[in-house]
Amino acid sequence: MKKTSILFLKIAINLIGMAILVLCLFLVPKFGNFVGELYPDMASMKYLVFIVMYGTAVPFYFALHQAFNLLRYIDEKTAFSELSVKALKNIKYCAMTISGLYGLGLPLLYFIGKKVDPPIGLIGLIIIFASLVIAVFAVILQQLLQEAINIKSENDLTI
Repeated sequence: MKKTSILFLKIAINLIGMAILVLCLFLVPKFGNFVGELYPDMASMKYLVFIVMYGTAVPFYFALHQAFNLLRYIDEKTAFSELSVKALKNIKYCAMTISGLYGLGLPLLYFIGKKVDPPIGLIGLIIIFASLVIAVFAVILQQLLQEAINIKSENDLTI
């Protein structure tokens, strides 16, 4: 049962990674060109869209890689190790980076929302909030895991 749930999570991580890759390849260029057409006098808006969206893809894929490593550690029965703590710390930093980049991109979404539809700004806020929730969750798991490692090492020393 445990092996199948870990396999399911690994497959889910791969599917999420492929879905974001498809979005980056097909949707982001169209969205950037759309923004360029909305504001033809400000051509830099198009490139800001590319910087924010492709810039967040890098930490996103790094976080996916770290989550995959975390599942591998669980599968190998080495979940209570410093490697797991480091993976959670990296996931936390990636989530904060994504949140920060979209936070910097909020004025851009405001300008786009003025001409198109206000829910675009709401999408940016949802991404920021979701990234912050993931970062807080990673911090809590990191602290719990570090505490479990400390207790385990104390028990190993007393026996």
